[in-house]
Amino acid sequence: MPEGSHSHKIGVSTATIVGVNAMIGAGIFTAPAILATSNVGPAAILTYLFVIISVWFIAQSMAKVASKFPEEGSFYTYTKQWGGHTLGIIAGASYLLGILTAMGLLTQIAGSYLNYLFPSISATILGAIALIVIVILNMMGAALAQLGQRILILCTVFPILATIIMCLFHFDSTLLTKFMPQGIGSVFKAARLVIFGFFGFECAASLFSIVKNPKKNVPRALTYSILIVGTLYILFIGSIIASTPLSLFTSAKVPLAEVLAQVFPGHKWLMIIIHLSMLSAILGTIHSIIWSTSNLIISLCKKLKSKTAQHMLASGLINKKTAVVISGLLTFISFATINNLDLFFYFSAVFIVFSYITSITTLLFDKEEWKSKQNIKTIIGIATSLVIFGFALEGIIKEVIKLMQ
Repeated sequence: MPEGSHSHKIGVSTATIVGVNAMIGAGIFTAPAILATSNVGPAAILTYLFVIISVWFIAQSMAKVASKFPEEGSFYTYTKQWGGHTLGIIAGASYLLGILTAMGLLTQIAGSYLNYLFPSISATILGAIALIVIVILNMMGAALAQLGQRILILCTVFPILATIIMCLFHFDSTLLTKFMPQGIGSVFKAARLVIFGFFGFECAASLFSIVKNPKKNVPRALTYSILIVGTLYILFIGSIIASTPLSLFTSAKVPLAEVLAQVFPGHKWLMIIIHLSMLSAILGTIHSIIWSTSNLIISLCKKLKSKTAQHMLASGLINKKTAVVISGLLTFISFATINNLDLFFYFSAVFIVFSYITSITTLLFDKEEWKSKQNIKTIIGIATSLVIFGFALEGIIKEVIKLMQ
């Protein structure tokens, strides 16, 4: 290592913050309504514990894979090691489709939150306008700067903390009496919904090139960030469940602030502030993901063994701006065509978890991992991922059967 280069590397505390920023997002604000409509009840806390454990095992394995193959391409590169070029492309494309499907959901939620402020305009139109504006800003190169990222995380954390504090002062033990109304099976099935709030940790798993002593500090940073985010999520969901009748969530699209306003009628202005913070977090998340997935699209096109794709890259037809348009278009297709909110969660989980599974499976073909017995983590990570993947796939099949009847 050249002299002085070590000073440019980050420590475990900064890496932890990066991990928290990557994970904690607007998806948490839709969780109470989604969990309420899924009838998992207060046992949703157990679902979060299961997902936290699952994500930790997956994250540790992803960190190990990233350390072995610190190259551009992430899911493609990791999966290609054992599955070849074609499966690598499928894994990369699967992650891309999953994350942009999730952005379609957030665009619908953004429309609902904007409709709360502008009731005379339909939520669909407001969501479409918001997405178009975000795509234009990205095409202009308006990526969120460091200050913007800090504002975004504040807009996410503030309503979470404010809601936790308010709800804890309104604790009602009678709301916890029917703890597991649908049985233990519902706890695991709800994982296909809950994992939505943890997507993003894979970004922190690829920090090896910029972290001091990465083999030790990246896994530690992932553990700390998952613990921090998991604790916040459990407190957030738990405080709402213990203070707010879930029957108030008449629809999964109902803004959380609208429900809280019924429980705390004397805090109107605070509800408006919380609502605006949530809206900012949702719009900021869509902006960041469209920016980052446009880079992923370019990276994936570079991996394609296609003369057409290579020509389009060389001629400039595929560039940063057109990649942003593609990201925005895929998000819009998801936004405009999927009306069932559960399907958003199921499709996102199937596509993204599939990429996780194919990526960490690479470690099963590493003899050193077997000798050191580190593959126990990988096997547990794959097993828990398969549980979530299986329930998400089951959800898609059931919803499709309903539509066909």
